[in-house]
Amino acid sequence: MYLLFDIGATKMRLAVSSNLKTFTKPVVLPTPKNFIQGISRIAEAATKLSAGKKILAAAGGIAGVLDHKNEQLLASPHLTGWTKKPLKDRLQKKLGCSVFLENDAAVVGLGEATAGAGRGYGIVGYFTISTGVGGARIVDGQVDITALGFEPGHQIIDFRTSGADLETAVSGTAVKKRYKKDPWEITDKKIWRQVSEQLAVGVHNAIVFWSPDVIVLGGGMMKNPGIDINHVRNHVKKTLKRFSPVPPIKPAVLKDIGGIYGALRFLRQHLNQ
Repeated sequence: MYLLFDIGATKMRLAVSSNLKTFTKPVVLPTPKNFIQGISRIAEAATKLSAGKKILAAAGGIAGVLDHKNEQLLASPHLTGWTKKPLKDRLQKKLGCSVFLENDAAVVGLGEATAGAGRGYGIVGYFTISTGVGGARIVDGQVDITALGFEPGHQIIDFRTSGADLETAVSGTAVKKRYKKDPWEITDKKIWRQVSEQLAVGVHNAIVFWSPDVIVLGGGMMKNPGIDINHVRNHVKKTLKRFSPVPPIKPAVLKDIGGIYGALRFLRQHLNQ
């Protein structure tokens, strides 16, 4: 059995695969803020999902910036209790197998690039707009190499407001703070048009830096009510002067389990299968 996981800021999803081709229905659990509790919860879920069978290897994503060896979190605004802890080492000891880690948005992007909306494209630019904003560049079915990881949510989009970045403009956390409502409670189309145009600035920047064949947008903020992908497309078309035609901008299609699809692909790559 192989363990696949997606550890997000508020929820973690786990599944197992017996053949590295398919996986069981993922279970969804709250992500503990405490590191030790989180490791224990993952191990307990793995035992239940595998029906006690040995886990041969595990892979998945976690919300935050990993060190250059992908062994521990260096920073994570929503998982501060997990930072600078021996994440990979503890998981390997608890599970009794090799564990491969990557940023959660990069793993979801890998899933969308290989099994979702980006399938068939060589270079995929992926954004997830949810509690925070993350993303990655996927090239030929693999997360592109980096020195420090991808953090497109922290690009500065407005110097007039003390260097406001994309995450502080369009994430669920930011919108709730600004309008004092949960995003799904906001029905004012003017508000969503404004948020959509702010996201379009980030997408525009990603296109000129990443030069992708396609942009894929996922995450809870892309639901209805939420950011309108058509407004994003239209605003990018108005502002992007350097490239023509504008690369397709598509909604993610793997819903909440893109990270599990990505973890499966990621694990196969590490096991050379």
